[in-house]
Amino acid sequence: MEERKKSRLLHKIAILLFVAYVTMLCYFLFFAESLDRNYINRVYQYNLIPFKEIKRFWIHRDVLDTWAVMLNLMGNIVAFIPFGMLLPALFQKCRKFFLTVLFSMEFSLCVEVIQLVCKVGIMDVDDIILNTAGGIIGYILYWFLSIIWRKINETEKK
Repeated sequence: MEERKKSRLLHKIAILLFVAYVTMLCYFLFFAESLDRNYINRVYQYNLIPFKEIKRFWIHRDVLDTWAVMLNLMGNIVAFIPFGMLLPALFQKCRKFFLTVLFSMEFSLCVEVIQLVCKVGIMDVDDIILNTAGGIIGYILYWFLSIIWRKINETEKK
């Protein structure tokens, strides 16, 4: 398969993966009953103090359920790794580290504002920090994979 066709195929696969990723992310962030997204008649909570909830989860990790700690801390990071990987794969401009980090933060901020306005989930500035970290990790993985991809293509050309 010639390189141009291969590149187009990969781009189409990345678009499909990105749409599937955003769809699943929206479901889990706004609708998943298993994550307590359907509560009614409760006082809405939010956190605007950086590292408050991260610190609380870490300090009380022995008392809190391990699943809750991992879901909050690691889940927020892991949830945005695909964003950081797929954005530069789809958009040439996002191959710059700073832009991918900025868009990861902005997307996370949008999610948190929607949660605040719609009173779904808990608006938490720490989630923005953790999600942005996930975007950074995703970008780093994209960067490593693109190096490997180029080396494989160089080897095939020889």
